[in-house]
Amino acid sequence: MKKFKVLEIKKSVFASNDKDAEELRKKLKTDHKFLLNLMSSPGSGKTTTLVQVINRLKDKVNIGVMEADIDSDVDASTIEDETGIKVIQLHTGGMCHLDADMTKQGMDGLGMKDIQFGILENVGNLVCPAEFDTGATKNAMILSIPEGDDKPLKYPLMFEISDIVIFNKIDAMTIFDFDIKKCEERILRLNPNAKFFPISAKTGEGVDELADYLFDLYKKNTL
Repeated sequence: MKKFKVLEIKKSVFASNDKDAEELRKKLKTDHKFLLNLMSSPGSGKTTTLVQVINRLKDKVNIGVMEADIDSDVDASTIEDETGIKVIQLHTGGMCHLDADMTKQGMDGLGMKDIQFGILENVGNLVCPAEFDTGATKNAMILSIPEGDDKPLKYPLMFEISDIVIFNKIDAMTIFDFDIKKCEERILRLNPNAKFFPISAKTGEGVDELADYLFDLYKKNTL
C-alpha cells in the first residue's frame, strides 16, 4: 500500500486563484474601476497598440498601466515616454503569467486611487496567461497577421477566454497568407461572444473603433 500523499497541486492552485480573482473583480466593480487584461505572443504589437489606444482615451479617463515581463523595463519606458500616463513595471521572476494575487500587488504598487481605467499588459505568450484568471474586468488578446490564422486551433483556451480579439498588423495583409474570415469562424466556434477589431497599430487604421469600444466597455462596467 502506498504511504506517500498525492497532492493535486494544479487543481488547488487554480481553485485558490479563481477565488482571489472573483474577489478582485467584485472590488473593482464596487470601486467603479475597470481593468483590461491584454495578452498576446511576443512581438504582436501589444505595447504599440496600447500607446495608440491610450493617446485616444487619456483625456477622457484616468488610465494606468501595469507592464508585466520576466525582466527589463523597455515596455514601461515606452508607455511612459509616448503617453505620459502612470505606469509600473512588474517583474515576474521567471513566471510566464500573472495571477490574481500578482495583479493585486501590481495595482497596489501602481496606486489605483486616481486610476479609473487600468490596463494589465500580461507576459507575452499564448499558453500560461490564458490559464490564470487575473481578476480583470475584461480580457483582450492580440493576434498579429504574421502569426497565421491557425492560432485558434493551436491555442484554443486563449481564444475561449478573450472577450476582445484584435487582429494587428493588417497593413501587412498582402504579404502574409492570413484569412481573417476563416480565423473569425474558428474563434466563434470556441467563443461565440468574441468581438473582433482589425487594426494597424503602426498606421492607426482601425484604432479609433477599438478605442471607442473600450471606452464604452469602461462606462458600462463602472456604473
